[in-house]
Amino acid sequence: MNILFILIPVSIILGGLGLAAFLWTLKSGQYDDVEGDAARILLDDNGPK
Repeated sequence: MNILFILIPVSIILGGLGLAAFLWTLKSGQYDDVEGDAARILLDDNGPK
């Protein structure tokens, strides 16, 4: 029963760290252009500029 006093705060802290990491990726724009990379591989960039 004493182990619960350790495991519950540790799990809450790890969950908070995971949430903070997810929110940081949202703020930094990691998910802005999901379709662009998939379509960019199909384009031919060897033409004149």
